[in-house]
Amino acid sequence: MQIIVIGLGSMGKRRIRLLNQYIDQKAENQEAWKIIGIDSQKGRRQECQESFGIDVFSSLEEALNCTELDCAVVSSSPMSHADITSACLEANLHVFSEINLIDKGYEDNLKLAREKNKTLFLSAMFIYRKEIEYIKKRIRDISFAGMYHYHVGQYLPDWHPWESYKDYFIGHKETNGCREILAVELPWLIDTFGAVKSFYSSHKKVTNLDIDYDDCYQIFLEHESGATGCLMVDVVTPKVGRRLEMWQEHFCLSWEGTPDTLCEYDKGMKKMIPISVYDSYEHKEGYNHSIVEDAYYEELVNFIEVINGKNTPRYSFEQDKKILRLIDNIEK
Repeated sequence: MQIIVIGLGSMGKRRIRLLNQYIDQKAENQEAWKIIGIDSQKGRRQECQESFGIDVFSSLEEALNCTELDCAVVSSSPMSHADITSACLEANLHVFSEINLIDKGYEDNLKLAREKNKTLFLSAMFIYRKEIEYIKKRIRDISFAGMYHYHVGQYLPDWHPWESYKDYFIGHKETNGCREILAVELPWLIDTFGAVKSFYSSHKKVTNLDIDYDDCYQIFLEHESGATGCLMVDVVTPKVGRRLEMWQEHFCLSWEGTPDTLCEYDKGMKKMIPISVYDSYEHKEGYNHSIVEDAYYEELVNFIEVINGKNTPRYSFEQDKKILRLIDNIEK
């Protein structure tokens, strides 16, 4: 299988690392696999060529003229996803896309994917986290209809310390940092607690950052399951991370976003006890401790299995369109 990774920034590099891991661990015929990189920036191309030993090109057109391709991983800026995805589908490629933040081109690309009989796959990394899988199973077991409080935040300039927040998508109103957090968190929250029946949101700007959007949100969600929650997201707090607490009668669970912080209340012992859901996990040095590589890997495995007819996608563009509409309403 010949795979192109389009966009060789931090996420594109991660996808290349994890695809190489897949080839080493799961590919039946490793010689038949090849990864190719595409980026308009020469420096990024040179870095990936040297680091991974892959062929690199400046454009999709150039790559298509030089080699046969099977699928694409779109890891460029969200504003560019729709056009790149369309071009890949037109070239008869299966497409894996990072989160989009806007639904530009969704209907056209879904139609094109059906016409071309190609897989159109969307990232939803937290759905693949083992902690989330445990939480989802537990609340199904107990028919959870209680309450939760969940805070996710990180100071915007700290997201990519090596570049200004004004120079990439999180600094722009259409694809802002709070919107990205919501687009990452709402898929697993809705998958776990159920569709949102109603909500109320309060938001404002409290920093002096050079941005034209509100930088902190407090959102009250009522789910069709009966669960209710308070979701707080911001790009203000210097203490990066996540903090989830959920409870109802005879049940309490907490999680701070890392594999070793999942805890559940034990009625017999009358205290919170750690819950282990990993035999081992991979964390890339330089990233926050809540970033676990395993989930990014598992969604690539899901993508490849879908292409090969061995599985179904765990998240879809149709589901994402509904969540993006919800985010639009929350922002209003």
